[in-house]
Amino acid sequence: MQTRAEPYFKIYSLSESAVTIEFGNEISEDILQRISSFNKRLLEQSLPGFYSSVPAYTTLSVFFDPSQVAASNTLTGADCFEKVSQYLTSLKDKVQDSLTVAAPMITIPVCYGGGFGMDLDEVAEIHQLTAQQVIDIHTKNVYKVYMIGFVPGFAYMGGMYEQIATPRKATPRKTIPAGSVGIAGKQTGIYPLATPGGWQIIGRTPLKMFDAGREQPSLLKAGDNVVFKAIGSEEFEYLSH
Repeated sequence: MQTRAEPYFKIYSLSESAVTIEFGNEISEDILQRISSFNKRLLEQSLPGFYSSVPAYTTLSVFFDPSQVAASNTLTGADCFEKVSQYLTSLKDKVQDSLTVAAPMITIPVCYGGGFGMDLDEVAEIHQLTAQQVIDIHTKNVYKVYMIGFVPGFAYMGGMYEQIATPRKATPRKTIPAGSVGIAGKQTGIYPLATPGGWQIIGRTPLKMFDAGREQPSLLKAGDNVVFKAIGSEEFEYLSH
């Protein structure tokens, strides 16, 4: 009788105080779901000395205090890496295949083009579309946040239509305004802070994507579903205050 293949799960050392779990080697919603489910279980049943976990496209990095791991009587293994690895592996066995993490749907208002989206016309020209067609395509899909990185709160989102997939700019800009919505390859993302960047900027949101004073500083997190809504400049100014 044929048995189902065991899902990919590999742990390797990142540093003396961190390990990375690899769940696969391709970007997919199935792998994202496995990462989200495992991370939820880890946060509920954290190992001794646990600090934080950082999900990415195909991995989950786990950070801990090695002195607390070494001193723990509940962990087994010859060294810190072995103790943490054995704990994480045992945790994997407790995560049901059917376990799902409810993903919220978040609407991001965006003012496209003009001074807010300086690359919109260029993106349209590359794909032989009108600027409005690019906007229509960008706003008609549901995006999945795969990871937060680059700068605090920067959400990398997959699920964009091939029709508007556009390479990064050859020469990055020195400053991209906070809230700028961009395209890079098949990804779309939002700059939470004013930083240098090479993404194709097609619009800007008035929402504050990162605020260190909030309980959850980043407005978006890995696993969230996102839809973009086109707004005018007057609504942008209103929502900015």
